[in-house]
Amino acid sequence: MSSRDRLWIHLIFRLILIGVVCFPGGAVLAAQEQPQTVDQATLQTLLKRIEQLEARVKQLESGSPAADPAQVKTSASPAPQGGMDGSPAAACTPQAPAAIQASAAGDASGRAAALQDAVAKTASPGPSDSEQSQSDNAMMERMDVSRTLLRIRGFGDISLHGGTAPGDTTSFSLGQLDLFVTSDVSDKFKFLSEIVFEAGPDNIYGTTTGSRNTFTVDVERYLLQYSHNDYFNVSAGRGHTAIGYYNTAYHHSSWLQTTTGRPFIYQFEDRGGILPIHTVGVTVSGQIPSGSLGLHYVAEVGNGRASRTPLTEEPVQNEEDDQNHKAFNLAFFSRPEAVPGLQTGFSFYHDLLAPLNSPRIGESILAAHAVLIRPHYEWLSEVLLDRHSVTGTPMVFNTPAFYSQVSKQFASYRPYLRYEYVNVSNREPIFPDVALRHGPVAGIRFDASESVALKFQYDYTFLRNQPAVNGLELQMGFTF
Repeated sequence: MSSRDRLWIHLIFRLILIGVVCFPGGAVLAAQEQPQTVDQATLQTLLKRIEQLEARVKQLESGSPAADPAQVKTSASPAPQGGMDGSPAAACTPQAPAAIQASAAGDASGRAAALQDAVAKTASPGPSDSEQSQSDNAMMERMDVSRTLLRIRGFGDISLHGGTAPGDTTSFSLGQLDLFVTSDVSDKFKFLSEIVFEAGPDNIYGTTTGSRNTFTVDVERYLLQYSHNDYFNVSAGRGHTAIGYYNTAYHHSSWLQTTTGRPFIYQFEDRGGILPIHTVGVTVSGQIPSGSLGLHYVAEVGNGRASRTPLTEEPVQNEEDDQNHKAFNLAFFSRPEAVPGLQTGFSFYHDLLAPLNSPRIGESILAAHAVLIRPHYEWLSEVLLDRHSVTGTPMVFNTPAFYSQVSKQFASYRPYLRYEYVNVSNREPIFPDVALRHGPVAGIRFDASESVALKFQYDYTFLRNQPAVNGLELQMGFTF
């Protein structure tokens, strides 16, 4: 019997009970045709039995564990009031005539038997009902978001900026709208993703594509993670490559960063960046038993970045690699207990690029970092070397880069200073448009609340064989 059938039986018996007791005329006629007297104690016993059976039906309808109807206590019910659930006899009149009591008693006896029969039938469902119920429960458990603990956190920024670069105008700009989604799939498995909405054209290796004011949607991170213990964790999908420190410490939220944006060497691939910021593949990470040294490791293998012309295509190879060779990255870092907030480490990345109609190019990236982060003080320093060697020739192109950033917090204000440097050869086969650029970045961050930060920043960039560029930006970053 389905829950709907049980509900109809329950409602019908309730209506019969209320109708018989609350309309004394019909009850008196029935009593005149078949006069009978019933003891008051017997009437109360029958009514109490009805309430117990009704409570049992409610338990079965709600899916609660089975209980002995005789043990259901009616004292837990609210005191009888007119028009409310309680003793039907007392609900109509506190002093009913004997004839009415007799009719109610007789009717109550029949209803008690019917209710008890309904309970007996619903308490033991047939095989098909039981199998259907188990299937429905399993489906509901798989679809129950409260079991997977889905969480969504949002980040965004709005800025006013201007500069002296060719074609630059003073403009209000909508920054990235970042939806950070996580879910506890099970005790060991977790899902993580970043869905980013952003406006403006893409800049891939100096080639600009897309409309200037059109919003696009990118799935920047898409990872299924398995955590076995502190020493062994595996993630598969698209994530940020563990090159250096900044790339895995700060993702797609300007609110989380002290400055208005990333250092140039860690710019995203579609914003003119020169490093493989994203990797589609598998990552293994964890702690290394080392006591107070706090050693960790990261090992990655993935598709690498696209290297064939035209360079207007998506640089992150989300679905298909342009060759069978796979990129790999190996990183180690230490967080010693003796110096809270200190982290030092290095990484080595290798890939084989295959530009169209050109020899293959081996790419090796060596990176090292030392950072000290405390509640009111921040010092970040990283250096890397991006080495390109043309296969079958003695040609080698080395691109050195570094940045150093310091900040100090005073109440809600945090002034900061950063200097960055990158030097690319004019004959570099992959990104010759970058050339030489270096200069200071200075600004101040004001935390207007726990969720809103205002930043004012000045940039000065020296360029090779070009005039230096000045830039000013006022940014409001927030989380929700």
